[in-house]
Amino acid sequence: MTRRLLLLLPALLLVLGAAGHAQAAGYRYWSFWDRTGTHWTYATQGPATTRPDDGTVQGFRFAVSEDSANAAQPRLRSADFAKICANSPAAQGKKRVALVIDFGTDSDAPAPRTACATVAPDATTAEALATVAKPLRYNTAALLCAISGYPKQGCADQVTDRKKTPTPHHGPSVGLLAGATAVVLLAAAAVWRARRHPHD
Repeated sequence: MTRRLLLLLPALLLVLGAAGHAQAAGYRYWSFWDRTGTHWTYATQGPATTRPDDGTVQGFRFAVSEDSANAAQPRLRSADFAKICANSPAAQGKKRVALVIDFGTDSDAPAPRTACATVAPDATTAEALATVAKPLRYNTAALLCAISGYPKQGCADQVTDRKKTPTPHHGPSVGLLAGATAVVLLAAAAVWRARRHPHD
């Protein structure tokens, strides 16, 4: 029994080492952005719950990202409401929302474009988007999967980035480390007991 536990320890260390080198993973999805002055800011709410004011500029970008901290921004840095909505005059009982739609860098993706949505005062961003970029596609959890039919399939699919160097938070989980520690302690206890009671 003691010999088996001792043989288990090197294998356990190999598992921990492999976990520490796990590949970083990201997701291909449409990120949602607010325009503040001349800067893009990752939206704190989703388009289905955001109710923008008249004169708001918002953006969508399709790309691979791990989280909001490194999500790719829309590439139209000079997005301006007056320019985007120049041909959409103000109308009583309506609001105008300027939208920037960036389909990413894939060769088969449409070019980035802008649109001015004229909608009801209480309309959400999702409703504004639906007036200028159909067809939209959502999954069963109401996650926005496609704008203007792009991409044709998939929704927030996970993608492994093999070129990316893992950061410390991609190492072994707390649960894995706790379990490994427990196994090591049990093995040490078994060795100690075997040495004290060799005939047990």
